[in-house]
Amino acid sequence: MPAIVAEGLERAFGEVLAVQGIDLAVEEGEIYGFLGPNGAGKTTTVRMLTTLLLPTGGRASVAGHDVSAEARAVRRSIGVALQEAALDPLMTGRELIRLQATLQGIPTAEGRRRADDLLERVDLAGAADRRVGTYSGGMQRRLDLAAALVHEPRVLFLDEPTTGLDPVSRKTIWEEVRALNNEGTTVFLTTQYLEEADQLADDVGIIDSGRIVAEGTPESLKAEIGNPHIQLQLAEGSVAEAEAKLGEIGRLLPPKDGKKVLVEVENGAADIPRVVRILDEAGIAVEALELVRPTLDDVFVAKTGYHLEEESEENSEQEPVGA
Repeated sequence: MPAIVAEGLERAFGEVLAVQGIDLAVEEGEIYGFLGPNGAGKTTTVRMLTTLLLPTGGRASVAGHDVSAEARAVRRSIGVALQEAALDPLMTGRELIRLQATLQGIPTAEGRRRADDLLERVDLAGAADRRVGTYSGGMQRRLDLAAALVHEPRVLFLDEPTTGLDPVSRKTIWEEVRALNNEGTTVFLTTQYLEEADQLADDVGIIDSGRIVAEGTPESLKAEIGNPHIQLQLAEGSVAEAEAKLGEIGRLLPPKDGKKVLVEVENGAADIPRVVRILDEAGIAVEALELVRPTLDDVFVAKTGYHLEEESEENSEQEPVGA
């Protein structure tokens, strides 16, 4: 049986349907990447799967337990690290992990052992007796991850675990997620970072406006898009004119900025001379040209019509409740 199942899962806030009939199945022992911009419904979905919100339609089960009817059994089986870590800034890291162990009903001696092991694991042993309020953002995320693991959950939910972190801290979280998964933990990872999903996920679900618009392995989704595209930076000439000319030989893609032209081509590098010749004959000078293989960003554009990371930058604030 899959570790996580959702069938027609919905959540409404008044007249706003934030999650609209989601179906998904996450197998035991896999990393599932839930990819989408802020406001797409990622956090609302996680809150339902972790029993923090009741669904208003459909059903879901985690670790074999219904999230509505068997919420307590679900909570015993999962670990959760949400976007905003609920960490007491006056406690030390060691005190916080030991408290979490106590709340999980773990005997005192065992709780102390697990706390020490987990602090070592997330590279916080040296800061274990400092107050959490003195920790950096990356340290707080790692501490929250350790707290989520204290009861050795079968399924781990990570909601935007690396948002706002520097590249070194992000890589540290990635390494820990891989290590946990190699030990058999099922991971449900929400993210707005394409590279994160591509690096970590066995399967990816792309959510937009409360609906899953694509699902599969990163490689299968990229293969669906098929052809590579040529990205051109113009030195002289009109972008609109270049697009009009190149639209005759391939499908135009939405550019990431107004200075570039993107055209999908069937034959890859073999089409480059033709592209350059057409523009040259039109008096349009090319400053730079790059052949780009399909990426998850291309998948996202094909399914939604816009670039994920560009949208995420415009909506960089925390996803609101109900989003």
